[in-house]
Amino acid sequence: MGKEEFKSVFTTELFNEIHTMIEEKILSMENTILLLKHISYYSNIKRIWIEGFEGTSLCKRFEEMIVEEEKKKEEKNEKLLADLCECYISLSDDYIPKLLCICVSCILKANLKKEGNEEAQKEVEMALLSLSNLDVLYFVEQKQYLNEIKEIFKYRQEHHNLTRLAYQSAWEFLIYRLFFENSLEEDFVNELHFGREAARELEELTRNVDWKKKEEEMNKEEAKEEFALVRWLQTCESCFLRCSLWNEEFVGLINSIVQVFRSAKGNYKEISYQCIFLLKETSIRTGVEIKDLMKSGAADAVLEGIQQPTLEDEMINQFLEFFMNLSKRLKREMDEAMDEAKRKIIRRRVFDKLEEEGYEDTIISFHEIFDFLKGIRYHKLSFDIYYYLVNV
Repeated sequence: MGKEEFKSVFTTELFNEIHTMIEEKILSMENTILLLKHISYYSNIKRIWIEGFEGTSLCKRFEEMIVEEEKKKEEKNEKLLADLCECYISLSDDYIPKLLCICVSCILKANLKKEGNEEAQKEVEMALLSLSNLDVLYFVEQKQYLNEIKEIFKYRQEHHNLTRLAYQSAWEFLIYRLFFENSLEEDFVNELHFGREAARELEELTRNVDWKKKEEEMNKEEAKEEFALVRWLQTCESCFLRCSLWNEEFVGLINSIVQVFRSAKGNYKEISYQCIFLLKETSIRTGVEIKDLMKSGAADAVLEGIQQPTLEDEMINQFLEFFMNLSKRLKREMDEAMDEAKRKIIRRRVFDKLEEEGYEDTIISFHEIFDFLKGIRYHKLSFDIYYYLVNV
């Protein structure tokens, strides 16, 4: 089913009709939830936003059921609550803040340390995929998701209980939170090791992809390695846009992106372009040192890519921007080194003058500087004025 056809089927009228069928006992709530979970899974996979759910009688019924189930002290049906929450956040686009807080916490708790058969893993995958599209969560406090998402990451890293798509979706969820919670960066980079984990996922997927297959065959089945690879590259892009912290593990991640590019450049234009775009983005980031780009092989990969005989303008633009960014940064570093050398010479002359004329005259001259600072001409002072003041 194509995007437009999908959107034309799942409309406000259809969701209201489903609610009528529930009221008339034609459709059970269990089957309704199963249907909606599959609808939301497909829409999330294909990046199709369903616009007809909000305000329907079915949506209102789900909102009421979530509140009622959450209020229960005893005999609370945790699975029902998690299913309701999953459907609500997957199909809605205009959330009630209180309900969204309940849903995020409930879904994460329901999927902690889950193992089992393929069916159970698929359920976890669907749940985490629904969370991965929540880009607006600034009103949800860290205590409602942080400990649970950390446990999901750490348990997976130890037991490998999540599918690749589920694991990627969990990372995507946390990356969106970085935009509003800068304090998460330390946990994200150094405790949860995103750079290391993303590099490993890309390396394993690169080995498993059939690079001889034609590009148009790539997304025919959602579970294929090519699909997971594309989503992981998108997750890396989200990280580079939102996370300013950097460590050595990210050098390994850039190297993994380079390996993906080298494998894809002959046959997969979409993946090739995405890799080069990511390398270009790293060349902009001030936290990434030029030596990291050289050590990771990024510069070599761009040189290899630009020599290909058949390149589209958009790809060429990314190649050129990479080198332009490197050139600008190298020039800036050279200028800063030269400025520092000049400042050292001037400071040496000032210190020599102090020794020659004596400290008393210098202290008296400071009064003139202070008067100047109080005047309207303070904006003419160099930002480096503190280099020339001496504590006596």
